[in-house]
Amino acid sequence: MELKEEPDPRLVNGSVPARAENLFRRLAELGIEITTVHHPPVFTVEEAKALRGEIPGAHTKNLFLRDKRGSMWLLVCLEDRRLDLRELAGRLDTSKLSFANPERLMKYLGVTAGAVTPFAVINDKGRQVEVVLDRALREKELLNFHPLDNCRTSSIGTEDFLRFLREEGHPPRFLDFE
Repeated sequence: MELKEEPDPRLVNGSVPARAENLFRRLAELGIEITTVHHPPVFTVEEAKALRGEIPGAHTKNLFLRDKRGSMWLLVCLEDRRLDLRELAGRLDTSKLSFANPERLMKYLGVTAGAVTPFAVINDKGRQVEVVLDRALREKELLNFHPLDNCRTSSIGTEDFLRFLREEGHPPRFLDFE
């Protein structure tokens, strides 16, 4: 039996998603320095805590959410935050929220489950995903995110991260989660 080669995943606009190397190049173009650490793939906050060692800075939980109308949000909060999606839906002035499926995640952000990251806005050229940040992140000097795959963690200065979001056309909305 002949094995069929799977086609590259595609974004909603038909293009191939950016990968870590594309992200690193874009950050360099913006004059943004990052530090990246390689590690085994992680899929949960607990796995990340166990494997990351002593990476300085704030670590996050990143959720890709949608409502019944198809509106989408990328929620980025401190890793230990407990979230109530019903309460969050009210704060976002929308109906019931749910986690977007893996196909939608790939189609709009170009990443797989376990690799959800705010750096993925590099793939949302249609600006269909709204970025919502935990206000407490502004108080941190250094933030850590996966660079479009879950076998690395990249550290970035908070002001540089916010500039990256703005440069990619995704100025964030801030919410208090305390």
